[in-house]
Amino acid sequence: MAISKRELIKLIELLPDDANQSAYDYLKYLSIQHRPDWDEIAQIVPDDVPLSEEEERQLKSRSGFMSWEEAMGELNLPTDIKL
Repeated sequence: MAISKRELIKLIELLPDDANQSAYDYLKYLSIQHRPDWDEIAQIVPDDVPLSEEEERQLKSRSGFMSWEEAMGELNLPTDIKL
């Protein structure tokens, strides 16, 4: 199923302000034409930017996986969006 850019924009407009950075980062990642593979990633020099509170929380989480419902709930978005 092809999703139109208009449908994506509708979802973006539903995001709470505190989710904008995460959405931006993920969309930026998806827009990269050449995504590095794991070998290339292993060779990247780490940056010195400290982790955000959210990143720290995710690292400390024991779940290791977040369901669609959990992710949408965390962003205060409905899980049954009709576009």
